[in-house]
Amino acid sequence: MTKNWLAAARPRTLPLALASIILGSFLAAAAGHFSWLIAILAALTTIFLQILSNFANDYGDAISGKDTEERVGPRRAVATGLITKEKMLTGVIITSVLSLMSGVWLLAEALRGASSNVFWAFLVLGLLCIGAAIAYTNGKKPYGYSGFGDIAVLLFFGWVGVLGTYFMHTQNFDFRLLLPATSVGLFATGVLNINNIRDIETDAKTGKNSVPVRLGRARAIQYHWLLLSGGMACALVYTFMTASTGWQFLYLLTFPLFILNGRAVGNHQQARELNPRLGQLAMTTLLFVLLWGVGMTVGA
Repeated sequence: MTKNWLAAARPRTLPLALASIILGSFLAAAAGHFSWLIAILAALTTIFLQILSNFANDYGDAISGKDTEERVGPRRAVATGLITKEKMLTGVIITSVLSLMSGVWLLAEALRGASSNVFWAFLVLGLLCIGAAIAYTNGKKPYGYSGFGDIAVLLFFGWVGVLGTYFMHTQNFDFRLLLPATSVGLFATGVLNINNIRDIETDAKTGKNSVPVRLGRARAIQYHWLLLSGGMACALVYTFMTASTGWQFLYLLTFPLFILNGRAVGNHQQARELNPRLGQLAMTTLLFVLLWGVGMTVGA
């Protein structure tokens, strides 16, 4: 049973979810503000939110009938009968509560001395994160089935993750950080796009109108290149604006890996061939963030 729950939590998705937290913390450290407690609480909250999202997606896809036997990707626990609908719903509720508890603890530690308005604003944002994780494949009109998942990933895996973490450390905003936040968000959206290209045929049959279903495979591949090149461009623009040493371009070492990913996605004709590309892009994004952080640390 534990093995089934671990599989449903999809631990391979966690590095991508943590990438924005790591980058936001590195950027805060470069600005002279960093707290291990805040970094750990932000990471913990993100892990709970990601597991919540995975449980909710598993539940929603099974309830709606979107997860069929024709699915090429990993089968979900509820659809295969490994976990009952009732137990998965309980899992969704528990991880929602854990996400909220961890998030409130994070806000209490990070926003000491801040106005109550700031606390409540971030609490509402946290509740929106929980709601977005659940509503992706649940409810009367799941936004994940209407092609809006890409926007949500850019928003939560990029802007909210990076800028929110940075603010937790610094209690300050630097709008130039929208550039690196957008980089990570676009790369994360690229992971979702590979997933949706892989499932384009089954999604079309079940009425899941993802971006690739709407665009068609050829244009979805062009869109994938746009996501990757946009992420690389945002990173370069920010570094040219702020760099004081060449070390801050260390993340350029990952650019060939992004290009290889784009070429592979375009060349693979069989849906199953795309499965390894999901993990490769997720890990490349994490490596991108880590090298960015190392470059900032060495160059400081």
